[in-house]
Amino acid sequence: MSLPGRFRTSSFCLDGGCVAVAPTGDGRVEIASTLDAGATPIAFTRAEWDAFVAGVKVGEFDSHVLHL
Repeated sequence: MSLPGRFRTSSFCLDGGCVAVAPTGDGRVEIASTLDAGATPIAFTRAEWDAFVAGVKVGEFDSHVLHL
């Protein structure tokens, strides 16, 4: 299945099991799974998305931090 063209995935997404991201017209950011294009995307406010991206950049979600 294919997501609408507004969604983008990482260039590292080769197997199809990836997260796709799309900006919305009202400033939110939506994420969706490339495995289930029919599922409803999850929406985040711009502030929520910016906080998530900032956490990723500083390693907040690295597996050694999460104790996985």
